[in-house]
Amino acid sequence: MAGAVRRGGPGPRPRPRAPLLLLALGAAAASLVGAQVTSETKQVPEHKPADIPCAAYRSGWSNPRIEWKFQKGSSLVLFYYGGELTEPYRNRVQFSPTAIRFGTVTREDTGRYICEVVGGDGSQIAKSEVNLIVQVPPSKPVAHVPSSATIGSRAVLRCTESEGSPPPTFRWYKDGAPVPADPRASAAFRNSSYTLDATTGELIFEPLRGSDTGDYHCEASNSVGPPQASDAVRMEASEVNVGGIVAAVVVLLMVLALVAFGVWFAYSRGYFKRKDAGGKKVIYSQPSHRSDGEFKQTSSFLV
Repeated sequence: MAGAVRRGGPGPRPRPRAPLLLLALGAAAASLVGAQVTSETKQVPEHKPADIPCAAYRSGWSNPRIEWKFQKGSSLVLFYYGGELTEPYRNRVQFSPTAIRFGTVTREDTGRYICEVVGGDGSQIAKSEVNLIVQVPPSKPVAHVPSSATIGSRAVLRCTESEGSPPPTFRWYKDGAPVPADPRASAAFRNSSYTLDATTGELIFEPLRGSDTGDYHCEASNSVGPPQASDAVRMEASEVNVGGIVAAVVVLLMVLALVAFGVWFAYSRGYFKRKDAGGKKVIYSQPSHRSDGEFKQTSSFLV
């Protein structure tokens, strides 16, 4: 009926659409640009609980709006928004105005946690950050060592490890003895010329000397667990084998000469000549067995 009156209360309020949510986030980010930011670093062993404080929270602000974000590299994820945790943190994290709490953390949780607080009519803003490092002991590293290198050339040895957190530092050993950062610091390495980077794990010989021959292995360590050593790999420093190079060139030239001679011989014998299909053919018949008195020449010619 046209004059009927709709009974009942209003229906559920619709959730804000994605564009409105993005606009709200953009406005909040713009207002927080000038906010005072506090920052700290927190280290927690893997599989242990972790409390991440929100230093930006002010208890005296009226109706503060709190948002959490998680940044890892170039990726930024909305962690807590609109009064609730987002997936996949909803079942892993407990929220309070002053902090968030992980029941257990894994190495994937390493990153920067950003707490943004806006109070009152938006004129009160604050922001705090916590750089969480989930501690993981290093795994067994891998030593990348050339099996042979030429004396006088540049030889690069690399040590790699992918699990340690914080990232481990590296040491190198030659024949079981530690390689010092400065070769002049040890009589055993005084004749060597190299650079050693403990952060990247690179040991670079330039130039390589004969005395650098030996068995090399590397070691990775951080503040969490015991150091881990790689397998040893032998590197041989040798002179350029000029005699071997000359011998190889001579053998190659001999092989090429034999091939050329074979081709010439085959041409000279007519093995590569094409037969003339329209030429004359001569057919010889075999002599038949006749008596001594008969004529024995039986050759015939067919043109």
